[in-house]
Amino acid sequence: MGHHDKVRYRSVWISDLHLGSRACRVEPLLAFISSIECEYLYLVGDIVDVWSMKRRFYWPQSHNDVLRKILKRASKGARVVFIPGNHDEVFRAYGGMQFGGVEIRIDAMHETADGRRMLILHGDEFDEVVRNMHLITALGDWMYDILLGLNRVLNWFRRRLGRPYWSLAAFIKRKVKYICQFVSNYEESLVRYAKQRGANVVLTGHIHRPEIKPIGDVLYCNDGDFVENCTALVEHLDGRLELLHVERDLFAPAPAEPMVESEAGAVA
Repeated sequence: MGHHDKVRYRSVWISDLHLGSRACRVEPLLAFISSIECEYLYLVGDIVDVWSMKRRFYWPQSHNDVLRKILKRASKGARVVFIPGNHDEVFRAYGGMQFGGVEIRIDAMHETADGRRMLILHGDEFDEVVRNMHLITALGDWMYDILLGLNRVLNWFRRRLGRPYWSLAAFIKRKVKYICQFVSNYEESLVRYAKQRGANVVLTGHIHRPEIKPIGDVLYCNDGDFVENCTALVEHLDGRLELLHVERDLFAPAPAEPMVESEAGAVA
């Protein structure tokens, strides 16, 4: 795909951008937002990392550029919905209001072009640690910052050696048994809640683990993040859902009939 072409989707979901922290991988994020057009743009929490900015203020021009591009989408007629997460929970107080054409919602229900009901929420309310153990959450957030700092140093050396980006944090998460069990419980809790709300699909962020897979009769989707994975979930004009790995897929030519699947191989 050429740098000046735009790909049209019906809907786009992004979350866990963590603007305001050094962990945000803003270059691929800006490239992605600049490369798309859509009718619906959902910002599924942790868009601005208020926690990080309280510890250490950081707000470069490139992070401003992301917000400017998002607001421009709203001004051009796209429906832009912001669902705050735990890192930007201060905005939950404004649920139901609209600023600059951006709707703020606690959660949202979306109907895909092929008639499926999708429940959209950040997901931290289904994370028992975040809900009940505030001290452990704060400590974990501090340790995660250190891990991401090590990740940046590691990838500086990898770039010098001509190697692609590699996420140390994602590698550790995949290897730790407790985290794998936590993710499984998290997914199942969300699916149960989606069924209670009458949804066929549930979309979340929060755990930085991009995925599309059926769990029972509900399709579980996680749009990932722009810290470790640089991923987004998109809805094609016919309602098909696809998980994009931005750095890998952004400039690759799209096949005529793409196979829509998760990393685990589940077809949406």
